[in-house]
Amino acid sequence: MDCSPPGLFSLLPSLLQNISDNHPLDGSVGTQSIHVNAFRGMVSIRDNNVLSEWDGVLDYENALLVAKLFSKMACVLAKMDEAVFPTLDDIVKALDHQAPKHYPSTHGLTYTVLPSRVKNLAQFGAPIKDMCRAVPTYFAQQQKEGTALAVDPDSCFEIQLLSFLGLSICGEIPGL
Repeated sequence: MDCSPPGLFSLLPSLLQNISDNHPLDGSVGTQSIHVNAFRGMVSIRDNNVLSEWDGVLDYENALLVAKLFSKMACVLAKMDEAVFPTLDDIVKALDHQAPKHYPSTHGLTYTVLPSRVKNLAQFGAPIKDMCRAVPTYFAQQQKEGTALAVDPDSCFEIQLLSFLGLSICGEIPGL
């Protein structure tokens, strides 16, 4: 006698397909360790460069990026502009060394730190909450291309992910 719930076997092929898509991909490029979980739509980055050490999460499901800047002892949270960010597939291919020849150019993409501090990190999910738990977290806003910044360029923190994602996080972190 079959005691399994009705329809379970009809679900197995799709469950197995989802499980196979869930294999995390780890890689490292230069000083960066990168972990991709395509099933959750997340990329975690750890950059151990002594001059610009940072951790980051790209949350593709919620179009959020967060960077923990160790030299500033703060996190910065911003919306990802999906039109200019590389796709999750681009990152996977780059780590698999099957990279397409052209990536969307994000060099010069600049975010300005806003004075508003994030009050409730839990609303952005566990990976972001865990990363920024012990440090103040601030929102940052993407600057439109071609707009002049009224910030001191020395206040900018440069982030490079692989060879195709260059970001500047500019402005003074309030309270520091």
